Amino acid sequence: MIQAFQIKLALSFISFAIIIDLYSWQAIRALVRGKSEITRKVFAYIYWTIPVLVFIYFISGLIITGKTGNNFIKIYFAGFYFVIYISKFVVCIFLIFDDLKRLFKILWRIFFSSSQSKNVVDPSQGDTLEHIHEEEIEEKEKISRSQFIATTGLLVSAAPLIILTRGIIKGAYDYRVRRIQLYLPNLPSGFEGVKLLQISDIHTGSFTDRDAVYKGIQMIKQENADLIFFTGDIVNSMTDELYDWQNIFSEIKAPMGVFSIYGNHDYGDYVPNWSSQEAKEKNLADLAQAHKNMGWNLLRNEHLTLTKNNQRIGIIGVENWGDRGRFQKYGDLEKATKNLPDVPVKLLLSHDPSHFDSIVSKNHKDIDVTFSGHTHGFQFGVEIGSFKWSPSQYIYPHWAGLYNIGNQQIYVNRGFGFLGYPGRVGILPEITVFTLTKNS
Repeated sequence: MIQAFQIKLALSFISFAIIIDLYSWQAIRALVRGKSEITRKVFAYIYWTIPVLVFIYFISGLIITGKTGNNFIKIYFAGFYFVIYISKFVVCIFLIFDDLKRLFKILWRIFFSSSQSKNVVDPSQGDTLEHIHEEEIEEKEKISRSQFIATTGLLVSAAPLIILTRGIIKGAYDYRVRRIQLYLPNLPSGFEGVKLLQISDIHTGSFTDRDAVYKGIQMIKQENADLIFFTGDIVNSMTDELYDWQNIFSEIKAPMGVFSIYGNHDYGDYVPNWSSQEAKEKNLADLAQAHKNMGWNLLRNEHLTLTKNNQRIGIIGVENWGDRGRFQKYGDLEKATKNLPDVPVKLLLSHDPSHFDSIVSKNHKDIDVTFSGHTHGFQFGVEIGSFKWSPSQYIYPHWAGLYNIGNQQIYVNRGFGFLGYPGRVGILPEITVFTLTKNS
């Protein structure tokens, strides 16, 4: 059965889209005012075709069952709608401003110009024609102003249209290597200089360009990392999304091992129509097997120790735990650290950075570094030098990069893939390379 919240989500989006369409249509009407009837009809047909496609897309998504895997049309239609409606929303902002200004003038006349309305015009004085003439001028000014506002709004809306479209074409697979010196005061000398590489949020179900993805994998391989962490969300919804990509991701290897965890998308919780609970459980078991087949060591609320030159550090991996929205709380750090030997450094893989904020930093201060992902940096923002901004920061205090909190650290990876909007603007896909060192 289709989950009620997904129906509500789809209906909410459709309702929002209809409001945006109706309101932004006023700008098109103002722009073509005075044009021929054929021109106005052509604009109307073109404009309203998109909302109809949106409606069909969402309704078919609710009714038609099937694979949720890689689907070029599905992915880029969704991206197209996203870009179009963001641009329309910009137009609406201009129209709202104009309407509020007009409303203010009306209210001003009602409450502050009522005395003037009492001065009755005397037709015998010939003032009626003059009054009508003034009204005609005022109406023309309104039309001219509306056309100006509409034109300005449409021109400004071209900016997000261009930027977001470029983010799809150029940003989605523009992988960047970020290099971090990770200072650990208690690091055993045997681990000095160890190269640790982190990737996160692959989301294979969103990929459409195999060559571009493989170029990113080649970049990972060229780093020759000693140790690799993958911090969750290898699929969008179902394990079968991974199968077409499993062979190339299995090329990611490291002498000290590749260690992985689940993210919130890996459990199949976002699939609305599992045929049975057994089918859902098999999907997750198949994903665990896929990790194993790739040579990745999946950690599910468990730990291990790495030994180098007769010295040890601890690696802990937990299942997803998030305290924002409807995210799962499957992670059990108490279970994961039970019987963990007394080691000088403990590294934690936990997909959602809110786990660090709510649990790790308060109750497990012996964990030195938490490696997370999940936020994608919203796939949109600005990063110039040390300055960075993204809407993600209003939800997650730790949303991208390295943070120091007391004697603990958390690194939030910006993600290797993408979800929803099939692109990135400003916040580019990331491969993080850490060099472990004791000396700051």
